[in-house]
Amino acid sequence: MVRLSVSNNLHPAARPLVSVIMPAWQAATTLANAVASVQAQCFVDWELIIVDDASTDATAQTIRTLAECDPRIRLIQLPENRGAARARNCAIRLANGRYIAFLDADDAWLPEKLHEQIGFMQKNNVALSYTGFWRETNKARKTVSVPPQVGYAELLHGNVIGCLTAVYDSHQLGKVEMPDIRLRQDYALWLKILRTIPAAHGLPQPLAVHRRRAGSLSSGALRGLFATWTLYRDIEGLGRLKSVVCLTSHIINRLQSRR
Repeated sequence: MVRLSVSNNLHPAARPLVSVIMPAWQAATTLANAVASVQAQCFVDWELIIVDDASTDATAQTIRTLAECDPRIRLIQLPENRGAARARNCAIRLANGRYIAFLDADDAWLPEKLHEQIGFMQKNNVALSYTGFWRETNKARKTVSVPPQVGYAELLHGNVIGCLTAVYDSHQLGKVEMPDIRLRQDYALWLKILRTIPAAHGLPQPLAVHRRRAGSLSSGALRGLFATWTLYRDIEGLGRLKSVVCLTSHIINRLQSRR
């Protein structure tokens, strides 16, 4: 059993509408900007649960300092590095909010993100939603567009749901955790949810910024393709031919999105 060190400044009676899940590993230099983008939200009914995945830099101390100034921020410390999936799942289990949102420690949200997205979900009774976002590389930004909706079959051919934009409704779905894999755990979660609902729904406007950096989990293209193949075969149980077809579509869609 993993022992967790939890710093919780949230009053027991408080029940925020949104729980923001943020894994952090060696994130001391980027964490404050990510947290600031949550604090800058027009929508203020949230808690931010940050899981320090056994960092050896100043990540934990940075989180403590931020939490001292904002009681909506909670720190969870893992005694050993467990990977992003387990880090996020620890936070999901402790989440108080109805809506579960995701943000990595090197990404950011635009100030209107939660206001627009939660309003959209409540108005339309949406169980899983996502938005467009900006992809930032070497100070250049490119808009990543998303379709208005996507179902399980379509998502198999390419992940159009950016983790930093996704929100799901735990009242409709329950607390759904990510499969315990090192890469593509977010993609696996969306597929898992879409086995139970007809579709996820998207907002077209970019409401977040994904910052690609050397050494990030998403930066290794070959590792990512192998992880996607493993996801198709081991998690989704697809046959070899179906996996080849889906992976080919996945590659084409990713190349087109970078034009």
